[in-house]
Amino acid sequence: MIMFLPVAEGYPRYLEDRHPRFTGRGLCGRLGWSRRTAASTLGGMITSLHTELRLADVETHLPGDDGYDDARTPWNRAVELRPAGVAFPRDAEEVCALVRAAAETGLRLAAMRTGHGVGPFVGVDLSDVFIVKTDHLTGVTIDPDRRIARIMSGTLWRDVVVAAAGFGLAVPHGSAGDVSAVGFLLGGGLSFYGRRHGVSANLVRSIEIVTADGELRHVDGVHAPELFWALRGGGSGLGIVVAVELELLPYADVYAGMLLWDRERAPEVVTAWARWTRDAPESATTSLRIMSFPPLPELPPFLSGRDLVVIDGVVLEEDERADEVLAELRRLSPEVDTFGRIPLAALLEVHMDPPQPTPAVTTHSMLAEFDEEAAAGFLELVGPGTRTPLMVAEVRHLGGAFARSTDDGGILSRVEGDYALHTVAVAPTPEAAEAGLAAGEALDARLASWATGRYAPTFTERRGRTFFSAEDSDELARIRAAIDPAGLFVGNHTV
Repeated sequence: MIMFLPVAEGYPRYLEDRHPRFTGRGLCGRLGWSRRTAASTLGGMITSLHTELRLADVETHLPGDDGYDDARTPWNRAVELRPAGVAFPRDAEEVCALVRAAAETGLRLAAMRTGHGVGPFVGVDLSDVFIVKTDHLTGVTIDPDRRIARIMSGTLWRDVVVAAAGFGLAVPHGSAGDVSAVGFLLGGGLSFYGRRHGVSANLVRSIEIVTADGELRHVDGVHAPELFWALRGGGSGLGIVVAVELELLPYADVYAGMLLWDRERAPEVVTAWARWTRDAPESATTSLRIMSFPPLPELPPFLSGRDLVVIDGVVLEEDERADEVLAELRRLSPEVDTFGRIPLAALLEVHMDPPQPTPAVTTHSMLAEFDEEAAAGFLELVGPGTRTPLMVAEVRHLGGAFARSTDDGGILSRVEGDYALHTVAVAPTPEAAEAGLAAGEALDARLASWATGRYAPTFTERRGRTFFSAEDSDELARIRAAIDPAGLFVGNHTV
């Protein structure tokens, strides 16, 4: 039995059959964009592309249009993008039309799904770039017999989680339900299940992508294996991904939750968690956060106006064994303990990510260790008695399967570091953004002795960061040069 959720209207049904023509010209090859524009100025190029897309019935918004400001605004409201235009393709055919028209006019394209990870676009000139938003490319199909989900490009994790849970299956999602599943996977993906199952991109089984020649291609370990390798962790700058097939995990529910203390308890809690993680089984994927909440009436009393230390995550064990795993942390007598057996969809609420678009700035680094000395350095800047503009200072426990490469994995089949340091500051004004970045960078600097020099793409909001080895970076650049020699696509991270 296969369950179908709504997908983009008109999506080519032959994709379901993996027809061999998928790797050739296929449907998109018949669109026939052969007229090269004579426009020689940027304004003329934009007008020409806009005209071509209107003729192809692709929704577009240009500066000055009533819908332009809404269309260009990402989830992270702290980032302002001013692209040449914004396009909303409704199906794979319209994506092909968009790519071919952009190539003909000499403009560039940047895919944006939800706009959570747009920080690297700060300061980038987008005056010749059309943003491609995938809001209309949504839907998920579950094949429980093959244990596969087929996910359209703009689909949010919450929808994938609910669809898979209907068949007693789990997906390797992150902490927030309103993040694009495909965008998360293209950046590798650090999930609640990762210490046992590894980087989420390793579970991607195939990708459907429109490349710079305007062709829709099915890539996997057999068809275009080099491109398949590059896409799984190499980001969205290699084409416009239309859909992915993702292997699902055999969990019908999960033992998960959080432990919470007042920040005054942070010295003993942070030190104990750092010690506990060194021997924690791979079934346990947890994070520790210092969190500061404003005094808002819509927040529950145990959060409103408080500074807290929180440990949350998943323990992939039966209840009795999970209780044994957590016993050392529970001996610290948390004020709140929600760990227990919960439905899969409830896991999306455990990490308490912002429920709506928010202006924010973040920092990130990967740590080789988080020992007692590192914990002490962490506490110096965010522990009791300190004043910080950071809303969140997080250390996420990685290692385990996160650290192991797989033979058939992508370019980011493992992460370099057993812990991820991540900070978030709400930034409603430029001054708040500057203060939040300074505080996050100070914490990065304090823990620099433990840093690996590598980063995780899904956490990184700066350009020029190092994600891969020099050899893999060179190979990724070679593949990009071969698949997109004119540099049609702009990724949020440089290749």
